[in-house]
Amino acid sequence: MTPPRRERGLVRPYVVTGGRAYPTRNIFDLVTLVIAQHDRPLSGLGPEPRRLMELCRGGALSVAEVAGHLGLPVSVTKVLLGDLVDSGHIVTRAPIPEAQLPESQLLQEVLDGLRARL
Repeated sequence: MTPPRRERGLVRPYVVTGGRAYPTRNIFDLVTLVIAQHDRPLSGLGPEPRRLMELCRGGALSVAEVAGHLGLPVSVTKVLLGDLVDSGHIVTRAPIPEAQLPESQLLQEVLDGLRARL
């Protein structure tokens, strides 16, 4: 009988978070926007926080998007994000409330106008 095959590069979530199950801050939900601080060095960061920083340097992403791109559970991603907020590597922003978004009719008119120009 062959032993079960282990995935290459598989790291258990508790190893990634240093055994912690909860972030140091309770400021994250799935739509919280994450923005990397470009002036912070990546040296000294572990592999997952470094990947997270490189991903977020391209622009603001939601917590759900970051977790999806990294292939990590949201709970693990929140722990990493909390550490990066504490170290000043990232900042977070609340998403734009729906009340401040334009009406769907206006968006449709803009879209129709753009299509007409093509």
